[in-house]
Amino acid sequence: MRSDLMKEGSTRAPHRSLLRALGLTDDEMKRPFVAVVSAASDYIPGHRHLKDISEAVKAGIRNAGGVPFEFETIGVCDGLSMNHKGMKYSLCSRELIADSIEVMLTAHPLDAAVFIPNCDKIVPGMMLAACRMNLPSIFVSGGPMLPGEHNGTKFGLSEMFEAVGSYASGKIDADELLALEKSACPTCGSCSGMYTANSMNCLTEAIGMALPGNGSIPAVYSERIALAKRAGMQVMKLLEQDLRPRDILTPEAFENALRGEMALGCSTNSVLHLTAIAHEAGVPLDIDKIDELGRTTPQICKLNPASQVFITDLNQVGGIPAVMKELSRKGLIHLDAQTVCGTVRDRVEAAPDADGEIIRKIENPFRPDGGIAVLKGNICPEGAVVKQGAVAPEMMQHVGPARCFDCEEDASEAILGGKIKEGDVVVIRYEGPKGGPGMREMLTPTSALTGMGLGSSVALITDGRFSGATRGAAIGHVSPEAAAGGNIALIQDGDIIDVDITGRQLNVRVSDEELAKRREAWKAPEQHLTGYIKRYASLVTSGSKGAVFVD
Repeated sequence: MRSDLMKEGSTRAPHRSLLRALGLTDDEMKRPFVAVVSAASDYIPGHRHLKDISEAVKAGIRNAGGVPFEFETIGVCDGLSMNHKGMKYSLCSRELIADSIEVMLTAHPLDAAVFIPNCDKIVPGMMLAACRMNLPSIFVSGGPMLPGEHNGTKFGLSEMFEAVGSYASGKIDADELLALEKSACPTCGSCSGMYTANSMNCLTEAIGMALPGNGSIPAVYSERIALAKRAGMQVMKLLEQDLRPRDILTPEAFENALRGEMALGCSTNSVLHLTAIAHEAGVPLDIDKIDELGRTTPQICKLNPASQVFITDLNQVGGIPAVMKELSRKGLIHLDAQTVCGTVRDRVEAAPDADGEIIRKIENPFRPDGGIAVLKGNICPEGAVVKQGAVAPEMMQHVGPARCFDCEEDASEAILGGKIKEGDVVVIRYEGPKGGPGMREMLTPTSALTGMGLGSSVALITDGRFSGATRGAAIGHVSPEAAAGGNIALIQDGDIIDVDITGRQLNVRVSDEELAKRREAWKAPEQHLTGYIKRYASLVTSGSKGAVFVD
């Protein structure tokens, strides 16, 4: 066993002394040592209850003959860090999480690992670490929170952000804003819609690294605790079988996850994270492959923020296995792909049939292609992404004048100040991985547009990214980014921009000659960076490559 590096033989007597200081018995010293990697935190709602999840995991490990050792990682709540300097550190935290787990599991060699994430960058950060360490591993998330309810209508955090725009435009008063504020997030758990956290937890299940139910069983259900116990027991079987993440994370597994992403209408951030995870796993995956799969996968679910259907509703009709079962009817799923418990075929055979409403039949999809579209054009020759499943039909094609801003704060001020008009195309740049740095999410400006009634008449493009709670013609990950000299840096106020999501094109009506002339006069804004963010900016690559570090 790997843990023998610190507990076997006479030379490891000092090491065993330290282990005995933890209260280990002679019998436990002979058993497998299993890491329990938790993201528990007192101030992230999605992580507030993870100590209960980890206790259940540890009980499962002990039940199956292992010895659990828990440690915790950092985590950033994207909602709390939104629209201020803190958001620059959200994506950055993904690499820190992966690196810190590598440090812990190398310095203290254990035999297997259970990962307990729940929100945004924590899920992919732990996935990166699982690929890197390649120990027998399993994931069990904390699960989604229940949706809020106000005046008999269910809603989530996306509507709460949109309420800010409604208040700014006089559509609701302060009392209504406060009533919504007190109702939006009624329980612990990852925010209730198909935002980034739930997208990644669902895709961790679809890719095969978690048990069925991981992405959809609500945080407050006792079934979530039982799932955690089963995960703890299952990791011992993975250790016995010597089944490791890189045995599961094959090209077929990534295709399954991407098909699931397109069918569910997941967050655009999942493109960024799956690309990064594939890179760490040594699996070829680029933006063009994602585009290919997106064109051929129907969207059969439309979840909040694109509708009033929530993750809890999806759970009631069979969750991710039922979605994959319906996709398999068209031959879109690799059924023989290995998971942490049997094959995908085993899961879909045990799943219920699609109910026809929350999970539509494949003959009657919400749209014939996927919920995420990859765009190309002279603004984004390396690609950009949009959650087309949450775009109003009238905004699938849009032509309008550019309104350019060099940071999110300036754009938000203009939007909330009523300076953006119907037909405009808001351009927010220098918010990419290097330029931000940190590729901030733009939920505040997009939700303000929606809340002010401009979601069906104004488009927004950025080299930053969007929360999964975003809806509307919000196009992110524009690559190359402005700070790297991408053409988005050369757009001027009044330039006419063609947004053609249907045709998967994003262009500015400026000639190549004029762009070249503007480039000669262009100079990137000077940055004054210190600490980790400075190191991050020097190492991070393009959003189209998953914003991974330079090899």
